[in-house]
Amino acid sequence: MADLRSEFIGIKSPNPFWLASAPPTDKEYNVRRAFEAGWGGVVWKTLGAEGPPVVNVNGPRYGAIYGADRRLLGLNNIELITDRPLEVNLREMTMVKRDYPDRALIASIMVPCEEEAWKAILPRVEETGADGIELNFGCPHGMAERGMGSAVGQVPEYIEMVTRWCKQYSNMPVIVKLTPNITDIRKPARAAKAGGADAVSLINTINSITSVDLDDFAPEPTIDGKGTHGGYCGPAVKPIALNMVAEIARDPETAGLPISGIGGVTTWRDAAEFLALGAGNVQVCTAAMTYGFKVVQEMISGLSDYMDRKGFVSTSELVGRAVPNVTDWQYLNLGYVTKAEIKQDDCIKCGRCYAVCEDTSHQAIDMSADRVFTVKDEECVACNLCVDVCPVECITMRKLEPGETDLRTGETVGGYNNWTQHPNNPSATAAE
Repeated sequence: MADLRSEFIGIKSPNPFWLASAPPTDKEYNVRRAFEAGWGGVVWKTLGAEGPPVVNVNGPRYGAIYGADRRLLGLNNIELITDRPLEVNLREMTMVKRDYPDRALIASIMVPCEEEAWKAILPRVEETGADGIELNFGCPHGMAERGMGSAVGQVPEYIEMVTRWCKQYSNMPVIVKLTPNITDIRKPARAAKAGGADAVSLINTINSITSVDLDDFAPEPTIDGKGTHGGYCGPAVKPIALNMVAEIARDPETAGLPISGIGGVTTWRDAAEFLALGAGNVQVCTAAMTYGFKVVQEMISGLSDYMDRKGFVSTSELVGRAVPNVTDWQYLNLGYVTKAEIKQDDCIKCGRCYAVCEDTSHQAIDMSADRVFTVKDEECVACNLCVDVCPVECITMRKLEPGETDLRTGETVGGYNNWTQHPNNPSATAAE
């Protein structure tokens, strides 16, 4: 059977599923329940420096985006870092690590961008026995307005500087948590590596307003008639997270830098996709907040079954397998041709494929008087929209074999028209 044991930057855990720094990891009680449910590790909710206490709102903290079936697609949160005293968190972390030595325990930290502040907190965290630290350079609300969180994560020079301090004043592995609220995710990743980071984690939440109360005319969640931007997370952010993880994994300047993948991991398949794109493990938050801690058991069993089917013995065999197949648009093979194909026995004659193709695409589907839908190969550009909207999955894309004629263009598939051999392809010489 597949071995799900994970070793990430020297930190061992029984599986690659960690809870991300968030409300579920705010106290000893929660973390113990998480470990009993089967989580391989946790990143303790972000610790702050001693001083004026952090004060959270006492009204609604979350806004939500739902699918048509009221399935939760995304959460917007305006909660700040932990509002519990630092000494209480440190004491509880010590006890948890003592009782669960085989689980990963990471301390998330956010203090002012001053050397003395980092120098003061690091030895105190190290005394807990924590396996590593995660520098929270991603939080986009509340703390950013105080010069922390994403305010640091958006400035590569600050990332490199603080990372160097942490490597100087601590023996613990350093993970730098990156903000997605930036144009090019490669730049902060490069800065983290330059500063000596052992790994990066991403993505943190995305700056957002999820909805507006159209009676009170205020963003939701609404606090006494006012609202603010918050951090967006959940299944809806997964495509953004996957792309950013892949960008770092395939960047020559950060290739080999370990990545902890975060962003919308809800099922074992989500986790496997992150691993395939270069993540060494994954962190989860919204799924636990939606379904409870035991959701990890389905993730563990699902990933194990998948690995058995593929013949993978350990998760390390999966990590990065998709990275070589991520490329830039200009290198895609334009000689590769497919056509939509409708399985008539499975079709329920709803007409959605016809409507969207006729109205918004290439008028490549015919509808007969008795509502039989057929594809016009001479018009089909293989855009895949009909496949995406079909509610019963009765439409597939058939690949044209070499020697067949594309009725739309009149060209023979697999000849000179293969884009990898076309003289206008900038990679043609290299391919030859």
